Amino acid sequence: MSRRSGLRQRILLGLLGYVVVLSVAVVAHGFIVNEHAERLVWQTLLDSEMDHVLELHQRNAGYHWTNTQSLSLYDGRDPAGMPEPLRGVGPGVYDEIMIDGVERVALVRNVDGRPVALALDITDLEEREFDMGLTMLGSTVTLVVLLCIAIAWSVNRLVKPLRDMAQSIVKLRPDQSDQRIETPDSASAELVVIADALNDYLQRNDRFVERERVFIDSASHELRTPVAVIAGASEIALQQPHLPEPARGQLLRIQRTARGVEELVSLLLVLAKDPARLARSSDHVALDELIPGIVEDHRHLTRDKDLQLDIVGLRPCEIVAPLPIVQVAIGNLLRNAIEHSDRGRITIRLEAPATVIIEDPGHGMTPEEIAQIYARVARGGGRDGGGIGLDLISRLCEHLGWRLDFASDEGRGTTTTLRMAS
Repeated sequence: MSRRSGLRQRILLGLLGYVVVLSVAVVAHGFIVNEHAERLVWQTLLDSEMDHVLELHQRNAGYHWTNTQSLSLYDGRDPAGMPEPLRGVGPGVYDEIMIDGVERVALVRNVDGRPVALALDITDLEEREFDMGLTMLGSTVTLVVLLCIAIAWSVNRLVKPLRDMAQSIVKLRPDQSDQRIETPDSASAELVVIADALNDYLQRNDRFVERERVFIDSASHELRTPVAVIAGASEIALQQPHLPEPARGQLLRIQRTARGVEELVSLLLVLAKDPARLARSSDHVALDELIPGIVEDHRHLTRDKDLQLDIVGLRPCEIVAPLPIVQVAIGNLLRNAIEHSDRGRITIRLEAPATVIIEDPGHGMTPEEIAQIYARVARGGGRDGGGIGLDLISRLCEHLGWRLDFASDEGRGTTTTLRMAS
């Protein structure tokens, strides 16, 4: 996903765009005003000169106008004497027309039913106007560049306190308490409001985390103690001689249930802790030495089934993780394979890096059932029924940075892959 543009970039682009649009508008307005003013000047100048010429003709019928280098008079009584650009045009002022290869402005007026034109050479004025236009364009570009530099500097100063606060927020550590966002004395009122709101949130979060930590510590002690008492009492009771078989069966059931509850409590407490805290309390676990013991502990579950548990490919492999959690994860995946298989061979294989693969010949799962497991994990849903299910094991793996995958065909068994290498 592409990152969104920052506040500094948005403000900078907005202001620069405003400066460019404003500069273009000012230049365009100046051009329009200049053209309008220029037309008024030509109109006034040529009207005055035309009136002067006509007045001289009225005073002296024999007066003859002599063209100068810059000003020429054309009488419409002689059509051949009227320049081509002015032939057949109506009265008015015509700017930037070429007469005899010279750029001129002309005034055409009807006098006694004939057109009379007065043309002024504006070549020099147009060249000066062009030079002035280039000067104005250069000045405008220079002004825009200077304004861009000033705006960039101002925006940097404006956004810097907010950027510094963002960097302070990034440096906050979730495993540390009593953290605060400091603001300088020169900070704006809005920045102080934001900092105060964040600091208030940090204080409330510290109190919440402390309550959670106390609860987890208390629950760890209060839940483990009675479970340990039940497990210990059942073990002592099982050692009594002449114990009736029905009572022995119930005591074994109590012992297995207590062990399952102890595993469930350990797993839930792990999920409630931050992974960084778990890393500090982890052990060096040799998987190649641990897996045979886990398999032997679960071999009794195959007594009433035509199942065989085989361990293949054990190579020296060590990971850093909480030992009870590794036992719970592998043990429950193996128990799940046994529960869903009636006959055949269950293979437990260890591959590098720190990958446990369990293949069972059981009933298998459809793609829809596998998708439902991942969907329940994504929603945070629980498992229907008792015990530790695949949902909790999947959430445990996600919490520890492990990966749990299933590959199965309905009726052909399931391959479960647990990757514990982070």
